[in-house]
Amino acid sequence: MASSTDLTDRFDKSGPAHMVPTGGSSAMKIDWDSEEHRRCVAACIVKGTYVLESDRTMCRQGLQAKALAPAWWESFHFRLKDVLTDDSFKHRGDKFIFGAIYEYAAPVGAPPRHPSAPQYVVAFRGTMMRHPKAIQDVYLDGKIVLNRLKGSNRSQRAHSAVHALLATIAKQKESCVVWLAGHSLGASLALDVGRTTMEQQGLGLPTFLFNPPHVASTQAINLLQPSEVAKNDLYAASNLLKAGLGVILSPHRKRMEKLFQRLSPWAPKLYVHEKDFICQGFIDYFQQRERMEERFRGAAKSAMTLSYRDMFHHLVGHDKERPHLLPSATLWKNSRIDDASWLTKRSNAHGLQQWWKSDAQLTLSPRHYTYPVA
Repeated sequence: MASSTDLTDRFDKSGPAHMVPTGGSSAMKIDWDSEEHRRCVAACIVKGTYVLESDRTMCRQGLQAKALAPAWWESFHFRLKDVLTDDSFKHRGDKFIFGAIYEYAAPVGAPPRHPSAPQYVVAFRGTMMRHPKAIQDVYLDGKIVLNRLKGSNRSQRAHSAVHALLATIAKQKESCVVWLAGHSLGASLALDVGRTTMEQQGLGLPTFLFNPPHVASTQAINLLQPSEVAKNDLYAASNLLKAGLGVILSPHRKRMEKLFQRLSPWAPKLYVHEKDFICQGFIDYFQQRERMEERFRGAAKSAMTLSYRDMFHHLVGHDKERPHLLPSATLWKNSRIDDASWLTKRSNAHGLQQWWKSDAQLTLSPRHYTYPVA
């Protein structure tokens, strides 16, 4: 009898049922012009990256146990091109999978790839708490809190893999689309790679960030449950202070404004649940930024590029920027809450499985945010 873990890893049991056509066909019915379908495909491929590592760890390969991962991408006509691995802390020869590159492979006799479909998807999984080496992921979660993920081996390997893929595409003079996708810790990796690619190469890769972590004072403020008026006033005062400090730290402010102008054409898609403690800060970041523009337009453009931690690092001679500072993005907020225990609700709010559900099963509200470049 299959275990509960096997069932959640099985595409036929846990995948997007609304995309399975009637009539007994096993092929997915994909409308690449549909925002809903593109979201579901990206989420499923990220899930496949989780299951890839589960297959390896649980020996679900070979004759005795069939691998469960391939169905999560083959159902959408992708094939596994490469896997991205990280080293174990204790045993350098023991490598585990944190990401993968998938290539679109149209079925025989099928029409050419749809213009909205990607030729490649680079997907990164998040933290696997039940993994025998979960400490590897938890260690990187700590680096996210400290804003040091960029210097990790996993981040460097993610950057190298995408850089090599883009270089190969450029040499072959292909006209294709590369998606970045990730969940939780993996979303932080995808965000970092996407920002760097836009900043250094001017390439705005379509990026799907599911429950991306946001580290700021927002979570602490929300725990206090202030009134909406008090919360807005607090953020307004903080942003005015940032704008004032930006005048004093003019070189840092100008560097950040230039960076925002460089990044502004790239608008990653952020998928967040309003009850997810880990990523709900993105909701406040963009909403308060918009309110700041309405109340103090002159100071808003400067304040949205700044963080207290970045300004402190500038003072001590170590310029860096917080990854949640984004000039442009499309924020998809899910407000659907199912009847369950408090712990289950919190777990579901951060779960990847919500993002391959149909729009009818979610309570989604999208909002596009841009940076005023003029």
